Amino acid sequence: MIARLVDASVRHRYLVVLTTAAVAAFGIRAATELRIDAVPDITNVQVQVLTQAPALGPEEVERFVTFPVEAAMSGLPALEEVRSISRHGLSAVTLVFEEGTDLYFARQQVQERLAEARESIAPEHGVPEMGPVTSALGEMYAFEVRGEPACPRGAPEDAEDGCWSLMELREILDWDIAHEVRSVPGVVELNVFGGELKTFEVEVEPASLRAFALGLGDVVEALERNNVSVGGGTIVHAGEQRIVRGEGLLTGLDDIRQVVVTTRDDGTPVRIADVARVHLAPMIRQGAVTRDGRGEIVSGIVMMRIGENAREVAIAVDAKLRELGETLPDGVTLETYYDRKDLVDRTVETAAINLVEGGVLVVVVLLLLLGSLRGGLLVASVIPLSMLVAFIGMEALGVSGNLMSLGAIDFGILVDGAVVVVESVVVALALRGPPHPSSTVRAAARDVARPVLFGVGIILLVYVPVLGLRGIEGKMFRPMASTVILALAASVILALTYVPAASAIVFRRARVHEQETRVMRWLRRAYEPALARFLGRPGLAATVALVVTALAALVATTLGAEFVPRLDEGAIAMHAMRLPSVALDESIAATTRVEDVLRERFPDEIDTVISRTGRPEVATDPMGVELSDVFLMLTPRDQWTRADTMDELTALMNRELGDQVPGQAYAFSQPIEMRSNELLEGSRADVSIQIRGDDLETLARLAGAVGAAVGSVEGARDVMVEPLRGAPVLEIEVDRAAIARLGLDAQDVTSAVGAVAGIQVGSVYDGQRRFRIQVRLPPAEREVDNLRRLPVALPRGGTVALAEVARIELGEGPASISRHAIRRRTTVQVNVRDRDIAGFVAEAREKVREAVTMPPGYALTWGGQHENLAAATARLAFTVPLVLIAIFVLLLLTFGSARPAVLVYLNVPIAATGGVFALALRGMPFSISAAVGFIAVFGIAVLNGVVLVSTIRDRQREGRSALEATGDAARRRLRPIAMTALTDALGFLPMALSTSAGAEVQRPLATVVIGGLLTSTVLTLFLLPAIVARWGGNPGRETLPPTAGRDVEPSRATKGER
Repeated sequence: MIARLVDASVRHRYLVVLTTAAVAAFGIRAATELRIDAVPDITNVQVQVLTQAPALGPEEVERFVTFPVEAAMSGLPALEEVRSISRHGLSAVTLVFEEGTDLYFARQQVQERLAEARESIAPEHGVPEMGPVTSALGEMYAFEVRGEPACPRGAPEDAEDGCWSLMELREILDWDIAHEVRSVPGVVELNVFGGELKTFEVEVEPASLRAFALGLGDVVEALERNNVSVGGGTIVHAGEQRIVRGEGLLTGLDDIRQVVVTTRDDGTPVRIADVARVHLAPMIRQGAVTRDGRGEIVSGIVMMRIGENAREVAIAVDAKLRELGETLPDGVTLETYYDRKDLVDRTVETAAINLVEGGVLVVVVLLLLLGSLRGGLLVASVIPLSMLVAFIGMEALGVSGNLMSLGAIDFGILVDGAVVVVESVVVALALRGPPHPSSTVRAAARDVARPVLFGVGIILLVYVPVLGLRGIEGKMFRPMASTVILALAASVILALTYVPAASAIVFRRARVHEQETRVMRWLRRAYEPALARFLGRPGLAATVALVVTALAALVATTLGAEFVPRLDEGAIAMHAMRLPSVALDESIAATTRVEDVLRERFPDEIDTVISRTGRPEVATDPMGVELSDVFLMLTPRDQWTRADTMDELTALMNRELGDQVPGQAYAFSQPIEMRSNELLEGSRADVSIQIRGDDLETLARLAGAVGAAVGSVEGARDVMVEPLRGAPVLEIEVDRAAIARLGLDAQDVTSAVGAVAGIQVGSVYDGQRRFRIQVRLPPAEREVDNLRRLPVALPRGGTVALAEVARIELGEGPASISRHAIRRRTTVQVNVRDRDIAGFVAEAREKVREAVTMPPGYALTWGGQHENLAAATARLAFTVPLVLIAIFVLLLLTFGSARPAVLVYLNVPIAATGGVFALALRGMPFSISAAVGFIAVFGIAVLNGVVLVSTIRDRQREGRSALEATGDAARRRLRPIAMTALTDALGFLPMALSTSAGAEVQRPLATVVIGGLLTSTVLTLFLLPAIVARWGGNPGRETLPPTAGRDVEPSRATKGER
């Protein structure tokens, strides 16, 4: 069948070339439409349920909101994990589903259960809603709405002084920009963060209420009664149908002031203006954004829908903002400070440069060793053609183009099959030449077709374990394996169809001279004497192999391990934590000071600094006001003056901030990395230690002990213990006896307390714009002593002070309550620097085991990157042996005997030794990236062994002795083995040496492949011949099966076999 395919390709060579060109055209179209992103999206299948409860504290949120939502979600199909966090005013429940679950199916199931949850939650406690359909890579664009001149902080919002206030800028973003950006294809949400949300505030004076014998409830009720709009249906008049409308909506500040609360005995109305100050004021907020030490800004964060093309969405958003910028008022501009396209372009550029440089090196090696310009260019043409076919498959399978899927392809591997075919053709043409070149090409290609198919099949097979990876490692490396398999499959098809067809065209009139190049002659002169020495000492060869393998096994135990190397995103995400009691204004001041210090101390390293304190309205990241995420957009590395690496820079920043801005703890990460860790583990650090139990005091004590133990381990950085207590709480407890005596309900008391947070009483409409009305106490009246005098209306008229119907005490409570699997938990987070994570965790476990005794009912679990590494290693430990067994079975079928199959298999441990030594020399720990490199090099190493042993056995069948056959085969296989080894290794060389964006993930893979190829090639060329000559046995004198290449002299044609 394979021979017939080659025959048909040569016979219809012009049709084959034209068909290849047509497929390439489809590949170009697929390449232009391919989804592009920086890295694969590793987010698991999860749905967030968010509930805003502005008036509730953490414990009330947990009791009244979080637990009902968790209970309603129990038993959902494919639900794997439930975790939650309850903060002041917010409940965030994260539901993680099994891998492979359709996200929209999961959301549909959650939506159905939300109806049950809402029935268990009082309306005043909030309405649970699903979060946006986004992921760790969702935040892909951010910009500032900037107004010049800016109003000074504290200026009246209704002042007519020509400046732009935070409230005005926020209104522009909310109503002029946000809806337009949300309409951009691929955008799922525009998260508005920062600024002040405009409200119409009714600031009630308790003294005036007491004077008129009114309570807060009277004001609220009056506003609700006077802000209505009804429809009266229709009436018919004079044959016309007319719509009846009843308009009683409030339209502005003056309308609100004129609302009548009550009427006195003498008929005098008491209006809102008599008991309250009505003005524009910001909505109570739990977050803010600052930038570059300038103070607060108004920011828009664009969130991309899962599965969209990040680069195209970013370009579309940028175009939309440019269009909107032309319609904004004078003095208002839009400034982009984060664009995912920059990271995508930098990482894709890294991959492209590595591929181009590797391709050039491959072509140079082919020309130097093959000695045929036409043959070299023909082989090189397989590279772009294979990639274009791979693009078609990637688009069909939904695989995005990113650093992993495109950057880990070795062009040297792609041309292995083409090298074999073209070399065989060149040798055959040199022997026979005209007048019938097409028949010679056909015979030469048929002669090597089966080895080509088998050899590339081995390499394809070794990538199967990567397709079997699950979880985070699967999401990261499966796209790479899919792309490599697609490209390799395309390359072998091209090698058996396009290459023979094109060879028949390219060499139809050319006179081919079989003459070794100068480089090849030099290699042969160096190789043959060394080979002769090893052939005479097989015991020495076996000893060297055993010693090298044993030494590599010893070195491997010292490498350490990590999940994957950190991708340099070109930005730093710094997490700042303060005391839980801090107020938002104080956090803003501290963050602004941090920005000033960083900008002053690191002017050459930092481009801009943006800080997000607390949370926005769409709280996908439920932080408290005591927490800030500080994003540092960095300049290009060649402009840095104070540090050479990211770790050095963050260490310097930590030291400077510790000296200049005390009282805060800092943890350093990167934007995507931090967001990924948080979504996957509920933690922002490399390692998280979770302690589960019921009592908060006990959890706090255990977490402190664990944090101290972990902090003493070498390599621990940014140790952060989640604070469980320390948030001041003003507890107002209804006095049941007192309210019964006065005829009050508990709601009469608690509604008065609600005015501290603000009571929502409808909205004011300005065209399509809607602004809330809220009733609040003046700032001075929110002090503890004044709250005691807050009037509560009595049923029969008059008021009573709040202190007379409730106990008011200042206590301490939790700032937040985290839960996992419906149990409370606390987390100790730690980043690991200057050592491998696996070794760090092993030592930290021992320290914690010695220092901390877990009481009954409490459990401690470890999470983070080491857990991902363990899961991936366990899966590879199962799948890789299966594939190696399958390869061995193929070798048995190929040779028909166990002895040559075992000898070829010697290449696997020898190739592994080279990978281990290469990692050790470069100071790299074992990682999943390195594991994929080992998998790749196994296939290449086995292929070269098959080539040599097959040729040796062919010589033995011709009647030659074992020693003679081995020496002759080794000498004749030098060129193809050297060509494949050099092209494969040099194809990875730019990747191994690259320092560009994203190269961190590629370097271990490339390093292992190059090191493994080095040792496996040495084994194939020197040690394996000696071992086979001594212990390989003799297949006996057998009749050679007829082949299509029999008309080519066997001793010469075998130079092209593979």
